[in-house]
Amino acid sequence: MLIRELNQIQCKTYLVACAETRRALLIDPERGHVDRYLGVLAYEGLRLDAVIDTHTHADHLSGAALMKELTGVRLIMHKRAPTPQVDAYVDDGETIDVGRLSARVLHTPGHTPDSLSLLIGDHVFTGDVLLIGGTGRTDFAGGDSGEQYDSITEKLFTLPDATVVHPAHDYRGNTVSSIGHERTHNPRLKDRGRQEYIDLMASIAFPLPSKIQEVLQPNQTAIDDDKIHFPDLSQLNEVRQLAPHAVRTAIAENHPPLLLDVREQSEFQGELGHIRGSILIPLKQLPERADELSDHQASPIVVVCRSGVRSTTAAAILTGLGFTDVSNLRGGMVDWNELGLPVERQ
Repeated sequence: MLIRELNQIQCKTYLVACAETRRALLIDPERGHVDRYLGVLAYEGLRLDAVIDTHTHADHLSGAALMKELTGVRLIMHKRAPTPQVDAYVDDGETIDVGRLSARVLHTPGHTPDSLSLLIGDHVFTGDVLLIGGTGRTDFAGGDSGEQYDSITEKLFTLPDATVVHPAHDYRGNTVSSIGHERTHNPRLKDRGRQEYIDLMASIAFPLPSKIQEVLQPNQTAIDDDKIHFPDLSQLNEVRQLAPHAVRTAIAENHPPLLLDVREQSEFQGELGHIRGSILIPLKQLPERADELSDHQASPIVVVCRSGVRSTTAAAILTGLGFTDVSNLRGGMVDWNELGLPVERQ
């Protein structure tokens, strides 16, 4: 097995290849280094099978979609990933074959809901959940310190001690560690129970990534267009979140809310289906088509997407345009389907 870290900076991109078949996997590519990745693949005589983002990044533009466009390979992410550009959604316990290598997916939420780790042989690629001598922040929307503690202690720390740890970030010049070393020495986790870890993470004032406003929502939405004015974090945090059963109850009443689905047409008619009676306006078209909703300026609107992320952005955009009663379907169509609530697929 060939493993190379290609960026040599704080943000890590890993190339993993089967030495026998020369098939390769690219993990967490950055947009600005795509030329480098293509050059390394050509130099090493490798054929790329797939690109994977371990989670939705908040500090750099993902290069996964561009690599997919340039090479024609699959883009793989966890099923709770919000971007519509994913070709294959995976979940805990599934495997991804690369030549004669097999990558096992570990769903390790906490940093983000869609965070996953990849176990390939005796190497684990942990994204931003487990870092060397640290852990990923949990203070963004969807982050959860308790979930992160469970992901690390119940999944990653159950791996053999010798398992080599490759994080998606490192800020101290480290390259690799091991599960045994992190279990014994990681200062955020050593001798701490779950509640102690939650309290510790709540006490840390993390600085915002310098480019979060420029990269987070483009990564979430697959929209990189200056004409779209994305809401800031404070506006996103103000969006009212409704659980699926609450929405189900509301749409059964005499005066139901308008259901606005902001996914792409292919998603609307895809495997997750859509809620009966919902109307479709893809997020990238919403600012120019908001006038179509003018009759609902002061009446209830519930916005829907795949996992509740793009729809939160849409709800904040509508609120900024003067709509006064806008809510978001928390967890989107992923949660709606997991709860067995009715959908249409045509």
